[in-house]
Amino acid sequence: MEVQAQVLRIINKKSKKEQRRKNVTRKVFSRLEMLEGAKSIGAGAATIALAGAVVGIGNVLSSLIHSVARNPSLAKQSFGYAILGFALIEAIALFAPMMAFLISFVFRSHKKS
Repeated sequence: MEVQAQVLRIINKKSKKEQRRKNVTRKVFSRLEMLEGAKSIGAGAATIALAGAVVGIGNVLSSLIHSVARNPSLAKQSFGYAILGFALIEAIALFAPMMAFLISFVFRSHKKS
């Protein structure tokens, strides 16, 4: 019985080198998990810019309505400027999901071998 217990202790006992290797892999996994979390936070923060685009479009439309109400004879010219404003705001708004997708899928964290 005592011999079996000693054999089990010897088998279960790991060398210091193996324990260090195990600790290093734990650190690498925790760093990779932290990087994945940071990527998710970054992608979420990039999509907040869409709220700014919505506010910008609302301001452009509001300004168009006010300008047409004050001077109806310049409605065509004001509408052209409003369309230009919409286009610029939408171009900026398209960068937000693009950056979110880049952060999420292109910038990958690789485990070093």
